[in-house]
Amino acid sequence: MLALQGARALAREGRKVTRMITTKTVRVIDRSRSIGRTVRSISKTLARRTDQAKAQVMTLNEDAGNRIKRSAREAQRLAAQAKASARGRGAQAKLRAATKLEELAARCLKVAEQMDRRARGLKITDRLVSLADPDARPIRKGKLGKPTEFGYVAQICEVTENTRKGARGFILPAGHAPGNPVENRLLPLTASELEHAAIRLREIVVDGGFMPGPTKDTFPALTETQLQISGRHEPGSRRTRKRRARYRTGIEGRISHLKRGYGLRRSRLKGHDGMRTWTGWAILAYDLDTLAIRTR
Repeated sequence: MLALQGARALAREGRKVTRMITTKTVRVIDRSRSIGRTVRSISKTLARRTDQAKAQVMTLNEDAGNRIKRSAREAQRLAAQAKASARGRGAQAKLRAATKLEELAARCLKVAEQMDRRARGLKITDRLVSLADPDARPIRKGKLGKPTEFGYVAQICEVTENTRKGARGFILPAGHAPGNPVENRLLPLTASELEHAAIRLREIVVDGGFMPGPTKDTFPALTETQLQISGRHEPGSRRTRKRRARYRTGIEGRISHLKRGYGLRRSRLKGHDGMRTWTGWAILAYDLDTLAIRTR
């Protein structure tokens, strides 16, 4: 499917560049129909569920990779020709269009490389999963309905005065890192935000994805009884554990509130930097609303 999307995008952007050049240009052939037939053949072949089907699918994948590779090479030659002819009036527009076409061709070549490595049974590192947003990565969530999603990971930390019912606090700037980082990799970023805001924690409640050892090392000032990790490390009396568990469960509702009311479900800005900007503004809007509610 990435090859199919890339073939369409290359043909579309190639036509735009071709219209800007008056001389004879290299043509980017639209191979989306042939790649589309290959995609449909793969679906039919997988339905057979035989040993021969897997080998046939690999052959079809390799064929689609070769087609998108040819389109990307044509796009690179067209972009080079556009840059060479960028003189006088409209030169900057040609350069911008050629640069955009080059970037798209480079991503399509990476898709072709991934398909080739998959056909040869080699491991794929730094996988490209989106042509429009190359920084997005596959994220394994472990949920039955959506075991794998594509995008970014942000660590949300809410600071409240207490854990009573209906408590609403302020959210710190979210921790980010490229790829699909684990919780404890982002935790030092959250700890630095707490230190920057001069906030001293009385207790901390986190979900079961955090590891006890690294979490304690990140917050050395906290004692054993002040740290609760859901399902891993739950000290204190039965009443304390129940209170913290209720608060921990309410965090899921806060995340849902941020997604539905403040746009954290999907970033409208592309790339890792765009995602950080979008998340930062969403959290700022939430904190301003919280401040307004408290000052009524």
